[in-house]
Amino acid sequence: MRIKPKKLVVLEPSQPPLTSFHPRNRHQGRYDFERLLLADAILADFVHVNAHGDLSIDFADSAAVKALNRALLHDSYGIKDWNIPQHNLCPPIPGRADYVHNLADLLAASNLGVIPKTAQVLDIGTGANCIYPLIGHSEYGWDFVASDINADSLANAEAILLANSAHAQHIQLRLQSDASAIFTGIIGDDEWFDLTMCNPPFHASPTEARAGSQRKWQNLGKSNKQNEPALNFGGKDAELWCAGGEQGFIQRMIAESAQIPTRCYWFTTLVSKSATLPSIYTALKQVNVQTHKTINMHQGQKQSRLVAWTFLNPVQQAAWRKLRWTGK
Repeated sequence: MRIKPKKLVVLEPSQPPLTSFHPRNRHQGRYDFERLLLADAILADFVHVNAHGDLSIDFADSAAVKALNRALLHDSYGIKDWNIPQHNLCPPIPGRADYVHNLADLLAASNLGVIPKTAQVLDIGTGANCIYPLIGHSEYGWDFVASDINADSLANAEAILLANSAHAQHIQLRLQSDASAIFTGIIGDDEWFDLTMCNPPFHASPTEARAGSQRKWQNLGKSNKQNEPALNFGGKDAELWCAGGEQGFIQRMIAESAQIPTRCYWFTTLVSKSATLPSIYTALKQVNVQTHKTINMHQGQKQSRLVAWTFLNPVQQAAWRKLRWTGK
């Protein structure tokens, strides 16, 4: 049965530009709204016919983006009843999937070209959406520990997992009780991780976050009379800002990783600002990492990258591969 959108209006912006996602990313090209409407009828409240005669949504509307995410997660990964509170970070699913797929390639390069199926991954700052563990387990069967400093966010993530029991068995939520810590208090004395991942807060203060939001509204030719803290993807508090911003957070992450050098094969983080990279490389040199890599990701007009580092020398890397991935 064909589900029709409830409202037909001409509204811009249309769909985002075509992207250059990872080859294994399920979200290539434009969104198939007819298929997504079948996956989640709630999306019909937000779908319209744009100026080009195509089905679309208003990508500046956080409620519309959340409904799109619900449909994408159900259609592509079988995730049911995904939801987040109003004003929490509503991540763009295709871009989040790209990080996961690039991490899979990183592991494969360390495992004779084969993506390990038994990886243990730590997601720092999983938020209310729990996106990385949901996609990572769906695509590769990995097990996750997902941490956050916000108990309310973890409570929402737990509700999502309760609705998706097949994933709940493989995703463990942990509260970080020390807002100044990253790995400390999360990684147990008897735990080892093949990967850590993180999408750190961009801004250094609430004022900076609001200014960034206003620039986005102006670029769209829209006004933000409510002075919302973020644009279509939402976000609040530590999701958007922290002391020192992205640069300060990643530098603290690097310093803490040096305290547990053999407890993880690859430490990784997203880096939104290319200007942050020199300070990251300096910090990595100061803690004497064995190897570090920068992997660029291009998504339409947006450019991002991830930085990965390891303290393991070649002998330790071979032993890790034998013990945890290949058995030989």
